[in-house]
Amino acid sequence: MNEDLAQKAVTAALAGDWKEAEKINKQILKDDKSDVDALNRLARACAEQGNLKKAKETAQKVLKINPFNQIASKSLKKWKSLRRGETTASGPSSAEAFLEEPGKTKMVSLLHLGAPSVLAKLDAGDEVKLAPHKHRVSVTTLDGKYIGRLPDDIAAILRKLTKHGNEYQTLVKSIEPKDVRVFIRETKRSEKLKDTPSFPAEKINYISF
Repeated sequence: MNEDLAQKAVTAALAGDWKEAEKINKQILKDDKSDVDALNRLARACAEQGNLKKAKETAQKVLKINPFNQIASKSLKKWKSLRRGETTASGPSSAEAFLEEPGKTKMVSLLHLGAPSVLAKLDAGDEVKLAPHKHRVSVTTLDGKYIGRLPDDIAAILRKLTKHGNEYQTLVKSIEPKDVRVFIRETKRSEKLKDTPSFPAEKINYISF
């Protein structure tokens, strides 16, 4: 596989240049028709341009090569809910999932972003997870691939809250080459913290534990 072309394909996808991404991935597939990564990228590029028929056909090729490929399976499931000519960006990323609730939700731009090859596989609406460490909180894919990390102030508060039993759901809100935003929602509040909002309007420095 031509690594340079693969990197160019990822860069084009992150920039939202789906025509260029389609062209490059087709070029890669001329040399290797069984390149699963290129097939997945091509399927995504077709879907983003509204060509769902071609996107589904390409994803099906992936599953013939590897029936357990999670990217192709997830994509097909999502595309089934879209109408012909509709792009994935306008699909049902569930507006309700991003409804803001005072004290319970927060939109955050991640720092120290991960590999472009990981970011390129993300979609708005994808569920990701928080991975607390001693001095930081990372955000990863559900299978553990690093996406980025939370700003220190938000990380500090969430480390303490999760230690006390709070639980959170995290979704990808938007993806750009140098800006990945996630939407964090409190899904369970510990009895100990029943009067302590996760994301108060005032500065988080004033929260007492």
